[in-house]
Amino acid sequence: MIRPFVPADEQGVLGLILPIQQQEFGVAVTAEDQPDLRAIPSWYQTGRGGFLVAEHEGRIVGTIAMKDIGDLGSGTDRRGGGALRKMFVAADYRGRERGVAAALLRSLLDASRGNGIGTVYLGTTDRFLAAHRFYERSGFRPVAVEDLPKRFPRMAVDTRFYVIDLG
Repeated sequence: MIRPFVPADEQGVLGLILPIQQQEFGVAVTAEDQPDLRAIPSWYQTGRGGFLVAEHEGRIVGTIAMKDIGDLGSGTDRRGGGALRKMFVAADYRGRERGVAAALLRSLLDASRGNGIGTVYLGTTDRFLAAHRFYERSGFRPVAVEDLPKRFPRMAVDTRFYVIDLG
């Protein structure tokens, strides 16, 4: 089941994300380095943003977030921008046959489109090769770091960036 994050999910979210970052991918990042994880409602669930979790049998098995980064256009073309963040899926729930990642992404992009976000950016590391393929299959295209909006919340570990127009 995919649903919005509630504060009672915090430990489950931390328990999913931190081991993936640290143990699977060797990214030297802690919860303290990511204060957004302890302030999800005020960081992500404001403005046009959101934070979704995938839950199975009471366990958080996936997360995805949209950070509202404000209007990107000017004049009559005032489309909202968003930064896709915190997309993680437990190892035993990955793959096309499970469809958890695709369902999380589809749910978040649909909600974001409905909330007035027209363009979504994301940053990731060079290590997340499967994620690169997934984003590209999902319609994201690479974007140069110098072409990111000034309000894009870049993390220090981000080395590769993508964009998608939601129309």
